[in-house]
Amino acid sequence: MTQDRTPAPPSAHDLLRLQEDILDGLDEELEMELEDLHHDASGIARVDGSREARRNYFRELFRLQGELVKLQDWVVATRHRMVVIFEGRDSAGKGGAIKRITQRLNPRVCRVAALPAPNDRERTQWYFQRYVAHLPAAGEIVLFDRSWYNRAGVERVMGFCTDAEYEEFFRSVPEFEKMLARSGIQLVKYWFSITDDEQHLRFTSRIHDPLKQWKLSPMDLESRRRWEDYTRAKETMLERTHIPEAPWWVVQAVDKKKARLNCIHHLLSLVPYHEVPHPEVTLPERVRNPDYLRHPVPQEMFVPEVY
Repeated sequence: MTQDRTPAPPSAHDLLRLQEDILDGLDEELEMELEDLHHDASGIARVDGSREARRNYFRELFRLQGELVKLQDWVVATRHRMVVIFEGRDSAGKGGAIKRITQRLNPRVCRVAALPAPNDRERTQWYFQRYVAHLPAAGEIVLFDRSWYNRAGVERVMGFCTDAEYEEFFRSVPEFEKMLARSGIQLVKYWFSITDDEQHLRFTSRIHDPLKQWKLSPMDLESRRRWEDYTRAKETMLERTHIPEAPWWVVQAVDKKKARLNCIHHLLSLVPYHEVPHPEVTLPERVRNPDYLRHPVPQEMFVPEVY
């Protein structure tokens, strides 16, 4: 029987990493300003490298996001349908990657499906039924923040499905995904991979950051205890559902920023998109009528200007 060991106090390196994790959740432009302030105030280099390396990350991120806009325009123009699945352990960085993909895109074209646990009615439906409702129409991209692979992961590890349901999932999912491919939906599946130590660090960051504590659920904490069970479930899932029509792609995600860039770059490489020409946009002159009178807004309706 494995004995519990008291975790060692965080090292100076870990404390800097925790600071990195907190800053990582901030908007990109603000994050750059905080980086400069940090260096100017203390002269201490951050764990992830110099300011130049950090600028390179933002420069490349913005370039890739520009390509994502071109991809979006191509999807609309060609009426392409695309599903991208993001799976991985808790705190693996799926949400951060999804945020950077959708950040500059039209939510009517590229939307996120993050389904909660099934309710009593949904538990009696065909397993894939509630996911089908979120599949894209022509000219749409849907990003699944976790997906039907919950059955192969959390449901299996936590005992939320029977052995028979688990085996039926593995019989059904290849046929289900082949059917999606035959219907013209492009299906891309990503697994975000992190180490045991990295997950421990990220969970610690969430515990100590009031803005991230909501991300830690009792299920997350239990998943930490069952690390090895999740590993076995992941290995089985990848082995039994890696098919030519919808292969798995593993993203090395210990370094969040590299993971985001690599994922976006790879996603773009899977689609034969090209820039779609647009007519030149001309701002029309505003019509001004001499009898137009703007009515004043009552002062009590204004939001107080605290800032």
